[in-house]
Amino acid sequence: MDARRTTVHTDDGCPIAVTHWASTGRSVVLLHAGVTDRRAWDAVGDLLSDEGFSVVAYDRRGFGETPAASDPTAFTHVGDLLAVLDALRLDDVVLVGNSMGGALALDTALLHPDRVSGLVLVGAAVSGMTDEDTPFDWVLDPASAPLLESIEADATPREARIDALAHLWLDGPTAAAGRVGDPARALFAEMNRVILDVAAADSAGDAGVDAWTRLGEIAVPVVTAWGELDIPADLPFYVETARRLGQGPGRVVDGVAHLPGLERPDTIADLVREIAGR
Repeated sequence: MDARRTTVHTDDGCPIAVTHWASTGRSVVLLHAGVTDRRAWDAVGDLLSDEGFSVVAYDRRGFGETPAASDPTAFTHVGDLLAVLDALRLDDVVLVGNSMGGALALDTALLHPDRVSGLVLVGAAVSGMTDEDTPFDWVLDPASAPLLESIEADATPREARIDALAHLWLDGPTAAAGRVGDPARALFAEMNRVILDVAAADSAGDAGVDAWTRLGEIAVPVVTAWGELDIPADLPFYVETARRLGQGPGRVVDGVAHLPGLERPDTIADLVREIAGR
């Protein structure tokens, strides 16, 4: 089914850029990572819509075609998600969240459980995540540390920073640089040029939810997954997230890093089908 591009305006007037594969089937909302925008979900949206799912992907504020907020404390990403759902008249949605999109999915399921019927978490962050209450510590490996240092250094030119971002998040820090080629790599670079130029505050839109200590409250069906080649220091947190959710062990996607939707859209579609069948 063809995708339709539209705009949803929030109560404070922010124009949120949306892609909607409209259908009469079950509703699925795809929530992008902090190093992508809604275009990262195009192939997943096409696969699911061909099977009759009604699929939505949108750019959060400061990503893609949605402008950043002038006041990062004047809105919440959860509120914006609800605005999209209300505008498109969607209820009982399956939320698919990658990385920071996973944190948004969990926050929404905790704050508005009546709007969510299932969760697919892919390399998901969790609001309030910490190693202070775990038997393990977050310690960077020798491959990830220099990449993060380059990304965070003010002196690093923009294109070199994007190359480091692609190695860290797309290829995986322990894999060879350039492991993932075009078109995924070119799209990653294009998305991150916008992200770096806008430079929205990391704390923008925070809903104030300590989801890390409340994961056991999630009652809807959940499946967690992450890439085998993701940052090694993050892997124990994905395992712990699955344990706290209490719905079975997470799934390791072989041969991919933090953004499996760009490399293996069929794998993400399989996880959605699994949740939709429960």
